[in-house]
Amino acid sequence: MSIDAVVWDIDDTIFDYTAADRAGMRNHLAAEGLLDGAPVEQALARWREVTDAQWARFSAGETDWQGQRRERVRVFLGEPLSDTEADAWFDRYITHYESAWSLFPDVLPVLDSLVDSHRHAVLSNSSLLAQDRKLRVLGVHDRFEAILCAAELGVSKPAAAAFHAACEALELPPHRVAYVGDHPEIDGRGAAEAGLLSVWIDRDGTHTAVGGPPTGPHRIASLAELPAILGVDTRFGASSTFR
Repeated sequence: MSIDAVVWDIDDTIFDYTAADRAGMRNHLAAEGLLDGAPVEQALARWREVTDAQWARFSAGETDWQGQRRERVRVFLGEPLSDTEADAWFDRYITHYESAWSLFPDVLPVLDSLVDSHRHAVLSNSSLLAQDRKLRVLGVHDRFEAILCAAELGVSKPAAAAFHAACEALELPPHRVAYVGDHPEIDGRGAAEAGLLSVWIDRDGTHTAVGGPPTGPHRIASLAELPAILGVDTRFGASSTFR
């Protein structure tokens, strides 16, 4: 059966979240005077550890979107800040983080190569408030027919219901939809078990493989490999025509 649509993850799939987060936090900590005598890499590793832990709580429904942000600040600083204080600190970080936003360089070429052959949507374990704006700033919002996020759906990846919601938004059965994401379990395994054609992008090659076709995800190192998996004959690498 042919694949008619591609559903995309955003962070660390089309948007270089890790680089933006590191650059943003580095600049934020410097502006807050929190790097005086402190190892930068240690602070950045701690921020990522806290972020991952609080994100897991949000994905499990243990806290809401704003709650996970506040707890990231409180745990990272080790201070019992009020909601207002935590929000203000996070908002100052966001200013630095957003200044570092960028797409991966292989994103626009692959979207261009698939523009006539496939429909496109987004499924993210984030909030629509954050991701809708991000896609607009990055200039790709209009590329996607539907943008679905866990905060509004009430269900997160890797639950099959999250992937099926994206398929329903496109009015397509799962076996005619591909999903592209960067996390081997949340995206790769989750999409495969939900019945979609799962494509796991492992850009740095540091993860352990979680399976292969036909039941597991197809593992790629670059989005340049995606058209071949979808069976599309393209001139991948042509300059973007999207304005």
